[in-house]
Amino acid sequence: MTEAMNGAAQPQMKMSILAQFVRDMSFENAVALNGLQSPEVQPEMQVQVSLDARKRPADHQYEVITKFKITSTNKATNSPLYLLEVDYGGIFHIEGVPEDQMHPFLLIECPRQLFPYVRRIVSDVTRDGGFPPFNLDPVDFVALYRAELARRNEAQKASEAIVN
Repeated sequence: MTEAMNGAAQPQMKMSILAQFVRDMSFENAVALNGLQSPEVQPEMQVQVSLDARKRPADHQYEVITKFKITSTNKATNSPLYLLEVDYGGIFHIEGVPEDQMHPFLLIECPRQLFPYVRRIVSDVTRDGGFPPFNLDPVDFVALYRAELARRNEAQKASEAIVN
C-alpha cells in the first residue's frame, strides 16, 4: 500500500544553509615569534574538534558551530610551531526532521555540510602563515557524536554516584 493511499505520508525533509561565517579565528605562529630553535623540523599535528548547536528564534532555524583547534609542534624538539583555532558556523533552515532525531541531525549532518569550507580555511591560513598547507582529514561526525554521548552518560553516572 502506498503512503498516498493510506494517508500517512511522511513530511519531506528539507535543509538549506542560510548563512556561513567565521565566528572566531586565531593563528599563532610560534616560529615567527620565537624563531626556529632547531634546523631539523618534524611537524606533529594534533586536531581537536567540538560542536555546538542551538535553536534560533525564527521557525525551523538552527545555528551550528564547528570548533577546530589545530596544534603543530616540532617532534624533534617538542617546541610549538603554530596554533590555529577556528570557530566556523552555519545557520540552517531545517524542516521535516522528527524532534527525537533533531539533535543528532544538527551535530552530524550540519557539520558534515560545513566541513569542506572549514578545511579550505585551515589550508589557506596555514599556507598564508608560512607553513605547508594543512589539509584536515575527513572527520567522522557520527563517531564524534557517539563519543560525546558516552562521555555525558559517564559524567551523569559519576554525578549520581556522588549524590548516592
